[in-house]
Amino acid sequence: MKEKSERGLAVAEIQGLYGPFSFPEKLLQQIWLRGDFNQARAVTTDGRVVQVMHAGRWNLLGGPDFKSARLSIGGIAVIGDVEVHLHASDWVAHRHAFDPAYADVVLHVILFPSEDKVTAGVEGREIPLLVLLPLLNHDLEEYAAEEVIERLADHPLSQARRELTAMSADKLAAELLCCARVRWEQKVYYAQVRIDRLGWTEACHHTALEILGYRFNRAPMLAVAAAIPFGDWVGKREEIAETAYAKFADRWSKQGVRPANHPRIRLRQYLRWVTARPDWPKRLTELAGDLPSIDFLEAQATALVRRQHRWTALSARIADTIFGDEVGGTRFNTLVCDGLLPLLAAQVGTEDRLSGIWSAWPTGDIPVKYGRLLRELGMADKSCRPLSHGVVQGLIGWLLVADQPHEGSPATTEGGGA
Repeated sequence: MKEKSERGLAVAEIQGLYGPFSFPEKLLQQIWLRGDFNQARAVTTDGRVVQVMHAGRWNLLGGPDFKSARLSIGGIAVIGDVEVHLHASDWVAHRHAFDPAYADVVLHVILFPSEDKVTAGVEGREIPLLVLLPLLNHDLEEYAAEEVIERLADHPLSQARRELTAMSADKLAAELLCCARVRWEQKVYYAQVRIDRLGWTEACHHTALEILGYRFNRAPMLAVAAAIPFGDWVGKREEIAETAYAKFADRWSKQGVRPANHPRIRLRQYLRWVTARPDWPKRLTELAGDLPSIDFLEAQATALVRRQHRWTALSARIADTIFGDEVGGTRFNTLVCDGLLPLLAAQVGTEDRLSGIWSAWPTGDIPVKYGRLLRELGMADKSCRPLSHGVVQGLIGWLLVADQPHEGSPATTEGGGA
C-alpha cells in the first residue's frame, strides 16, 4: 500500500481485485459522518466502548474534521472534536499536538490498525484512538467504487457521450460487456466477503435492509441489521419496525426521499416480507438449482433470452418464493440484481451460471440518463435489446474507470443501486 496527498488530504493507494485503487481520507470522513460502520462493536485501542450520539459538524475548513461531536467513551459522556486520519502517525506528521485548534479533540479516528493505545494531544493530553477498518460494513474497494458511483449520479454525461459515440458499434458492445463482467465479478466477491464475515442468514438480512435503504438510508439500515438480527424479525408484529425506526431516529435521511422510500415504510415492508417468508434465506439457496443457466454472451440477446426462459414467470416465481409478493417495482429488480444473485453465486458457487440472469434482468433503480444514453448509443432498444441490468452495469463500470482521476461533488438527488 502506498500513500499520496490530494488537495491536502492523504490518499491510500491499495491493491484491489483488479488492480490498485485510491481510498481518500475524505471518504473515511464521510463514513464517519454517515455512521457507515458497526457502531455496536466500536471500542478504542485501549478497550473503552464508544457510542456515537452525534458524529459532529463536518468541518471543511481548518482545524479538526468534526466539531462538537457528542460521544460516550468508556461510559463517560463527552462533547468535543473528532479528528480522522488514515493512519495514527498522520497526527504526528501534521503536528496537531502543537496546534491549539486541536485542543478540544476527544477522539482520534483512524482507518488502519495501530500499535498505539492513545494519541498524544495538545499539552500531552491522551486522546482515545478508534480503528474503523475491522468495523466497516464493506470491503474498502467497494466503498471506493460506491463513492464514485454516488458522484456519477449527478455527473454530466457529455464527455462520456462524446467518447462512446466515437467507438464503433462492435467495439462499444465489447467494451460494455467487459465492464459488465468485471462489475458482476466484483459484486460476487463483495457478497462473499459479507458471507464470510456474517454467515449466510445475516449476510442476506444485511443486504436486504441495505438495498431497501437505497440511496440515502443505506448506513442506518445496516445499523438496524446489526442491532436487530434476522431472527428477531421472525414472528414479530409491527412494533419491531417501529422500534427499529425509533432506535435510529436521529440518523434517518428524509429530505428528498420519495414517500415509498421513507425508512419507516421500508422497515414495515421488510417486516411484511419476513412475516410472509420467515425462511427466505433458506428458500434462496434452494432456488439456485431451479434457475436457468445463462452465460454472459448468450444474455446479450436480451429479448430472445427473456422469451426462451419465460422471464415473466421467472420473475413472478422469485417474487412469490423469496419475497412473498411484498416487494415490487424497480426495488424488486434492484434486490434481485444487487442482492440475491451475487449472494447466491457466492454461496452456492454458481457464478458463471447466474451471470447471464443478472445481465439480462430488467433494470432496477438507476438514473434515467443512463438508459437514455444507452439508447442513443444503440446499445438498447424496445424490440431486440430492451434495456437490461447488464448493459447499465457495463456503462457504470466504464464510467468508474473513466472518472477515476477526477474529483467531483457528492450526489444530491435520489437514484438507485449500483
